[in-house]
Amino acid sequence: MRKALTSATEKVHHFVRRPSAGQLLFQWFAGLILLGTVLLSLPFAHGAGSVSPLDALFTATSAVCVTGLTTVDTGTRFSTAGQWVILLLIQLGGLGILTFLALAFRALGVRLDLNAQAAVEDSLFQRNVAAQFRDNFLRIIRVVLVIEAVGALVLFLAMLPGHRTAHAAYSAVFHSVASFTHAGFSLYSDSLAGFRDNPVFLATVMTLIFLGSLGMVVLAELAAAVRGWRARSGARAPLHRFSLHTRVVLRLSVALVIVGAVLILAAGGLHGNPLHRAQDALFQSVSARSGGLSTVNVGALPQFSLLALVVLMFIGGAPGSCAGGVKVTTMALWWARFRGAFRGSYRTLVDGRYIPEEIGRKVTLLLGLALAWNLLGVLVLSVTESAPLEQVLFEQVSAFATVGLSAGLTPELSTAGKLWVVVNMFLGRLGPITIALSTVRPDRSSIQYPEGRVMIG
Repeated sequence: MRKALTSATEKVHHFVRRPSAGQLLFQWFAGLILLGTVLLSLPFAHGAGSVSPLDALFTATSAVCVTGLTTVDTGTRFSTAGQWVILLLIQLGGLGILTFLALAFRALGVRLDLNAQAAVEDSLFQRNVAAQFRDNFLRIIRVVLVIEAVGALVLFLAMLPGHRTAHAAYSAVFHSVASFTHAGFSLYSDSLAGFRDNPVFLATVMTLIFLGSLGMVVLAELAAAVRGWRARSGARAPLHRFSLHTRVVLRLSVALVIVGAVLILAAGGLHGNPLHRAQDALFQSVSARSGGLSTVNVGALPQFSLLALVVLMFIGGAPGSCAGGVKVTTMALWWARFRGAFRGSYRTLVDGRYIPEEIGRKVTLLLGLALAWNLLGVLVLSVTESAPLEQVLFEQVSAFATVGLSAGLTPELSTAGKLWVVVNMFLGRLGPITIALSTVRPDRSSIQYPEGRVMIG
């Protein structure tokens, strides 16, 4: 008993004083959520009616994890000051987990260990971030602020004809940040349904969401391609000059948007003229990959559309982006592995390049953890909530993938359901692999066991 207590004390001391990369990440996001909960619980943050501590915790978690699920209406239940707190939490959470992880290590004067360096390289830069951290971090901040500023300006101009100047400016800034960071928050009770007749506004939001889903590596390469295009006086920048990562992300991202829009449109359930229906289908397809905003009542869509949205939410965006989900590259590599195994090859081939087996193992681990966790989540919500299975599945995946779309269950969640969704958003934002690397130690045993055979299929 004493030995176990001593071991537990040592682990707590190590977690607080000498945290690993994953543990520091956990502390950083948990600290932000705690601070946001305290601020949103104070009277100055409340609008029409008070906000309970549990709803403040839910909102703070949703903002920091850039999810967008809400149990209370953001535009009415929170004051302008409270909405600015939410916006700040969104911005801090949306700039990227590993970016802030690297910043925290640098601020503490601690060198990134090899595992943390590898994680940051894989998710953000694909090169030695330890040597070039300062320039890369400043570039991220610059890119994010420029895109959000341009988006806010276009949204402001699109809103001017029908809104007061002050409200248009405030709403434009809020929705530009919420769109690019994939936060899913809106100042309006019906999300963006009131802007169905404003195609410029919706097109700008879709562009911000799509750009936010690509990741910093892809945005940097696109910017370099634009500069090269200008330098060559209009010469075209062919796709094959991009890196393999960028080619995979762009192709699969565009394909998912198009296929998702076609499926949602074909399923029916949308209202208005053909142009409005096509616009709504395209918007929901873009937003489902972690955007979280909507122009229709998602809960009223046919089950086929909800299933299509669940698949899009589960996949999400690209690594190093503001999007959640298991990421488009994960699905691309899984499909390549599956296709190779089906053909009798155990090597992963993507676009004429063989992918290292180590990355393939990470893909298997990530998908296995994600599927297992969502299955558990569906079982838990099925017990805590009295709702149809499709709503339970939708809400579970939306929270885990930090999307923010709701089929109508979130405002009706029980206390246990709210707490479970909070855990979902937190773990979904940190990422299954980050959790696994923080808690699972590699097996370095030299013991070799005899082989065994088990029938399958």
